[in-house]
Amino acid sequence: MTRADGRLASELRAVTIERGWSDQAEGSALISFGNTKVLCTASFTPGVPRWLNGQGRGWVTAEYGMLPRSTNDRMDRESVKGKIGGRTHEISRLIGRSLRGIIDLTQLGENTVVVDCDVLQADGGTRTAAITGAYVALADAISWARDKGHVSAKATVLRDSVSAVSVGIVEGEPMLDLAYVEDVAADTDLNVVVTGRGSFVEVQGTAEGTPFERSELDRLLDLALAGTTELARIQREALGESAG
Repeated sequence: MTRADGRLASELRAVTIERGWSDQAEGSALISFGNTKVLCTASFTPGVPRWLNGQGRGWVTAEYGMLPRSTNDRMDRESVKGKIGGRTHEISRLIGRSLRGIIDLTQLGENTVVVDCDVLQADGGTRTAAITGAYVALADAISWARDKGHVSAKATVLRDSVSAVSVGIVEGEPMLDLAYVEDVAADTDLNVVVTGRGSFVEVQGTAEGTPFERSELDRLLDLALAGTTELARIQREALGESAG
């Protein structure tokens, strides 16, 4: 079938990463997956939460949010409503888990990095774009910390890179990197988080309509691995160096 934007079923949307977008943050990246745009900023702070004091290791966490007009209709800010939604909590935790999957917290030392992922414009795949951009922001924050002497010059803090992509079955056809119109029409959709070496960090999958077969899952995972391989290349190109 022909996709709405003319892509092949196995093709990513146009992906761009604008590194160093924020002058204030220790690391930052504005990432675009087609019309989905997410600003990721990494804040490095010496010290750790009280429950980690004296353990000789650091902490990395993330917060995710959507601007009120990132979607077709304006949403109220969750901070104004006074309650953070379950989806926001879930995605924040997913981003944090994904980053902690590739960082050596002992090598980080007793330091904390918080990565904020703010969706400026949403057209499907906001969590996968956030994870992919968050890694670039994190890598730059670690480089900043090393330059400032907060992290040992010899420490290998980042063990690998990490990126993520959505895949799904739309009208019976497996597809990579779903835009919003495809996401809402998908019978099955997955979000897949993968390291630069091709190991899985997390796979989130749901049959929205008809349950899917093992063979379909295998095809979707193959698509996701191909997509994240390309995303890892784009990350390396954006960083212009071997981070970590």
